[in-house]
Amino acid sequence: MHNFLRRAKHATPADSGTRGCGAAEQAAGHPGHGTSQVPRPAGPAPDGPALRRAAAEFIRLHHGEARRGDPGPRIARVFAEIDATGTYRHTHDELVFGARLAWRNAARCIGRLYWCSLHVLDRRELTAAGDIAAASAQHLRQAVRGGRIRPLITVFAPDAPGRPGPRIWNEQLIRYAGYQGPGGRIVGDPRNAGITAFARGLGWPGGPGTPFDVLPLVVQGAGDDRPRWFWLPPDAVLEVPVEHPEHAWWAELELRWHAVPALACMCLEIGGVCYPAAPFNGWYMGTEIGARNLADSDRYDLLPRLAEGLGLDTASDRSLWKDRALVELNRAVLHSFDRAGVTMTDHHTESRRFLAHLGREERKGRTVGAEWSWIVPPLSGSATPVFHRTYDTVRRHPAYVHHPEALARARGESGGALIGNAPV
Repeated sequence: MHNFLRRAKHATPADSGTRGCGAAEQAAGHPGHGTSQVPRPAGPAPDGPALRRAAAEFIRLHHGEARRGDPGPRIARVFAEIDATGTYRHTHDELVFGARLAWRNAARCIGRLYWCSLHVLDRRELTAAGDIAAASAQHLRQAVRGGRIRPLITVFAPDAPGRPGPRIWNEQLIRYAGYQGPGGRIVGDPRNAGITAFARGLGWPGGPGTPFDVLPLVVQGAGDDRPRWFWLPPDAVLEVPVEHPEHAWWAELELRWHAVPALACMCLEIGGVCYPAAPFNGWYMGTEIGARNLADSDRYDLLPRLAEGLGLDTASDRSLWKDRALVELNRAVLHSFDRAGVTMTDHHTESRRFLAHLGREERKGRTVGAEWSWIVPPLSGSATPVFHRTYDTVRRHPAYVHHPEALARARGESGGALIGNAPV
């Protein structure tokens, strides 16, 4: 397997004065499609009576589903803690239950059949930027076991009254840089041009300038800490070269993609408590890479180049050259991950599994919320069983949500309000 895998090739020094540090995309077990669309922004975290209501609702849900008996005593303790401190601390069992339910409730995720398998790393004691960066790199290492990827979330310190928790600015723990050059031309991933420029402004020297330079992590510690950048160690970044099973010339394109889709800027909300830094991952569905990241005209825009190599007639869309190139690109992605022994699902398999999830939940008396436009795959939608039905759009908590300021950070839009009083 290792003959077909590449670890990220970049230096490992930390930014000045710090030590070296160790998904919006749709993956199986990973909410979101990775387009410019994002989940609807949530409002501010509740406090006072609203926090008490959210906490009580969650505790009743936990005690009911986990068969833990009368929730009254626990609710009374939580209310007393809220009265004394303005917030409350989840037990470890509550944290695990809440993180898993947030996945089960993710209306835009097709891979929820596996929600019970989410492994939860409780790192709420960590608040400093360097510690968050090191633990995030460790998350990536633990998510990959010999190419077999497991669903994993690392939960850092929550927001508290008068003290914001830590923030990870990157949309995902692993993203490729987008360098803007003369005339607006971008080398790399245009989606990440903003956060790339912001990291450069913080002092990141940039990578070698390839289309697949791994971005550093930009992390803001708890409180009024300023954002800082940290290299991701090469052993934390597993990449798969994307080659075609039949066309040898494909290898000359030097395409690749990272193996772990770990969303980093979404907030995990459990019972009214917001965990703003809680990176989580499942595994990729092939279409996310092959039909979106590498194919979209505002991303890597590879279809014209591939069509030329395939000898397709691009004079008219009626030749369906885009469709044919898109299928071959998706074949290449699936072939490459399979050859490397790295976990990946395909859109036909995952569509059937999603309907199995629906059936399982309905038998337990639970309605599954889902958004049709996100559940139906971006390739051959009508050939999958999820296309031919409608879904309830109900939204539930616990949940993974995007807050407006988190979206701004992921775009590299700083603003004084986002970085406190410290200069950048």
